[in-house]
Amino acid sequence: MCGIVGAISKKNIVDVLVEGLRRLEYRGYDSCGFAVINANDSEHVIQRARTTARVSELADQAKDFIGTLGIAHTRWATHGKPDTQNAHPHISNNLIAVVHNGIIENYEVLRNELKAAGYVFTSETDTEVIAHLIHQEYVSSGKKDVAQSVRAVLPKLQGAYAIGVIAQDNPATLVGARVGSPLVVALGEQENFLASDALALAGRAHSMMYLEEGDIAVLNADQVVVTNQAGALVKREEKTMPAQADSVDLGPYQHYMQKEIFEQPRAIGDTLANITSFGPELFGANAEAWNAFDQILILACGTSYYSACVAKYWLEDIAGIPTQVEIASEYRYRTTVPNPKTLIVVVSQSGETADTLAALRHAKALGHQHTLAVCNVASSAMVRETNWHFLTKAGAEIGVASTKAFTTQLLALYILAVSIAKRFGRLSTEREKEILRELRHLPKALHAVLALEPQIMAWSDAFAKCENALFLGRGLHYPIALEGALKLKEISYIHAEAYPAGELKHGPLALVTDKMPVVTVAPNDVLLEKLKSNMQEVKARGGKLYVFADQDTEILSSDGINVIRLPEHYGNLSPILHVVPLQLLAYHVACARGTDVDKPRNLAKSVTVE
Repeated sequence: MCGIVGAISKKNIVDVLVEGLRRLEYRGYDSCGFAVINANDSEHVIQRARTTARVSELADQAKDFIGTLGIAHTRWATHGKPDTQNAHPHISNNLIAVVHNGIIENYEVLRNELKAAGYVFTSETDTEVIAHLIHQEYVSSGKKDVAQSVRAVLPKLQGAYAIGVIAQDNPATLVGARVGSPLVVALGEQENFLASDALALAGRAHSMMYLEEGDIAVLNADQVVVTNQAGALVKREEKTMPAQADSVDLGPYQHYMQKEIFEQPRAIGDTLANITSFGPELFGANAEAWNAFDQILILACGTSYYSACVAKYWLEDIAGIPTQVEIASEYRYRTTVPNPKTLIVVVSQSGETADTLAALRHAKALGHQHTLAVCNVASSAMVRETNWHFLTKAGAEIGVASTKAFTTQLLALYILAVSIAKRFGRLSTEREKEILRELRHLPKALHAVLALEPQIMAWSDAFAKCENALFLGRGLHYPIALEGALKLKEISYIHAEAYPAGELKHGPLALVTDKMPVVTVAPNDVLLEKLKSNMQEVKARGGKLYVFADQDTEILSSDGINVIRLPEHYGNLSPILHVVPLQLLAYHVACARGTDVDKPRNLAKSVTVE
């Protein structure tokens, strides 16, 4: 959720903090702020700026600030409403300033203890507890050692967190720590940085290191020291800072979401690069371990869950392996019957999704030893904590509503299904070559689908006037209908539901009027004729149908039926094509309604809290 940036330098770092927040604003935008100390000022007081507006407004305030040490934060609200008092950084007694991503589960107990000790709270947040606890330790110890004070406080905190800490009387030290939430250290020339995501510092630092669970990093302008919570020195691998600066720029696009929709052919092509056959080696597995599981359980949340639902069809149809799909946040908290021969597959764009990570750890605690991550971030906790992984090559995704991450997840899961089919002898050499040809054609097919944008735009004005919508699909494309409804909800704020089309007559048909558009995903598959009957049920009740069909479906535009035809039918891979016009529809409806497409209300990109 929230985004953190920290910096220490011999130069003014205010612009670095603000630019870092601008790049991380997708993680949360209920409020933002920074706190800085100027080491060149003999008083070196903590100066702070906060706002409930966007980072652009904070940048205007920042012109009056100078600091060589600072922390900054963009917030997705959990504890406390989105107002200035609850905005980070939080300061304790003008001495300790803290930014925090995560949730402190026992904050109420700690808050009461601190109140009894005389501390006054000015916010409703769990974060202010951390600031006061560190202050209490810092003052009582008499050592003026920020890192030691942080180390002493961390065992008292229950939950997940990444924090950045500075002290007014210690202008040469920045401390970061993480448990459960991601935190990156970036290394520059006589300056060093902290951030929730390397994207925040692209082009500024030359290298970086990912902090691991329980790490505490002490940053000075000329060095970084990393220890565990016991204080022992640990070594973390330095990596070259990724060249991500270009991905931050919009180029010719109006929004990041639009840009990312149009990046999907490239993302698919990159994910397919160097794949010349199917098998366990694509996932980093050996043949013996690959043959040890006989069923699959996929755990995911949100959009990733819908990709998993599509995968269930592929895995059972193509590979012939029993497959279950569960919402990660539900799986963790119910009693299940573990089977040691189950392959646990976790799907996440960021690899840091708290519910999915918790579900993975729960599955491992139950004795599941075969684990696989489908993820877009190589350095993520999910990749590190699974036996095997498949990395999608979507690149940085800034828009909150996932697009290219979703289609590359679908591709990865299809490759998984085909690879397992090969294990079971269900994939001939000729069919393998044929599938590879089909996959190589996907980017071109996606370009053709993207060319439908003007036709989809023509529908957006009618949709923008509605407050409810219904999405229908069958078989493989029912999860695609779910994803289409989710996209519309996320960014246009139109209430949308998705149903298997055959379920219309079991309740949803009662909602259909001429004021409720019905979006139908209608590929030319074995269920097409059934779907046509479902469409007639809608038309007979005065409903207005908006149909995404294939060229050869023989569904014609008429009174009450609007049809856009995809250029070709793509068989089992059709979901990857059919989701794209649904993304475009949601995008253009949101534009027509004037919503903040990339930063929809109440939502954030990386869900690192439960």
